[in-house]
Amino acid sequence: MTLAALAADFRVRFGSEPRLFRAPGRINIIGEHTDYSEGFVLPAAIDRWCVVAAAPNDLGRLRVVSQTLGREMEARLDCLAPRGDWTDYVAGPAKILLEAGLPIAGADLMIASDVPVGAGVSSSAALQVAVTRALLALSAIQADGAQVASWARASENRFVGMPCGIMDSFASANGVEGGALMLDCRSLQATPVPLPDGASFLLVNSMVDHQLVAGEYKQRREDCEAGARTLGVPTLRDVAETDLPAALQRLSGAAAKRCRHVVTENARVGRAVSAMTAGDLAALGALMNQSHASLRDDMEVSLPVVDQLAAIAQATPGVHGARLMGGGFGGCVIALVDSAAAEAVQASIVAAYGALISATPDAFACRAVAGASEVFA
Repeated sequence: MTLAALAADFRVRFGSEPRLFRAPGRINIIGEHTDYSEGFVLPAAIDRWCVVAAAPNDLGRLRVVSQTLGREMEARLDCLAPRGDWTDYVAGPAKILLEAGLPIAGADLMIASDVPVGAGVSSSAALQVAVTRALLALSAIQADGAQVASWARASENRFVGMPCGIMDSFASANGVEGGALMLDCRSLQATPVPLPDGASFLLVNSMVDHQLVAGEYKQRREDCEAGARTLGVPTLRDVAETDLPAALQRLSGAAAKRCRHVVTENARVGRAVSAMTAGDLAALGALMNQSHASLRDDMEVSLPVVDQLAAIAQATPGVHGARLMGGGFGGCVIALVDSAAAEAVQASIVAAYGALISATPDAFACRAVAGASEVFA
């Protein structure tokens, strides 16, 4: 679907001239299950987009068409409530903006997206960021990317019911062309980090859709919060790597495992930035492999079939490292590969994993792009 085609379909459906807004999906190079502990992450926005065509209406309501899903919804702005389906990701941003006291007008929205759903590349964040940008612009309200990300996260937390951190929406709203963002999830200070020359990131879908609103993700967050309470710190981000042995003596069971993951993963983010800056692909790949092992053993968010996919990727010539990406329980594995070998690497991993699951997994290489913005057909 081109921008021009989406705008043309909008004119036919709603009879008005739309403005176009888009927000990208994201990868996360390293730093998983650390954002809700106010830790460190290293995401990059990618060249997969959710696009929203939008125009104001004088009806005091949202009228929405999802071309991606082939569905429609309509809701009054003064009685928005969760429905437990895709519409929550559209109504949620409107509800959050209204609760913030902003004079959001009724709007007609048409949505198209090529951000894979259920693959761990933040299709939901892309949608909520794009809708937030559209609703703000239609009402002539200015907001920077950090504020947009905070509102989109509030929509996911309070309206959708997913207790995620800030990373997904922040990366979608604030991504930089050709680089990642080293994000401090407490201060929201973000430092651009150029991607290494000669390297690409390849995503291979395990073909197991993750459902993070379910209880497992929530339980991991509660485990981290319980560990922080026992240690008497605001979050596990406040446990230094040198203090980890002493902290683990005070924790047991799940809380100890979660603490070890968060503390070591935060440290890996800092080392990954150094490796990227130095162009040291071997070091960056080793850190990604370590991250996967920690997600599997300490955070316990992987699945046997995802572990097999990660192992296949790690053993493929041309791959420096690979790990589960996203919240877990399915989704994608991200692999750091030599750009010159990316096509052959993708074919090799797809063939090997496809034989394992008796299906052809989705896979694609991606490039880093800028964050959400208005665009023109």
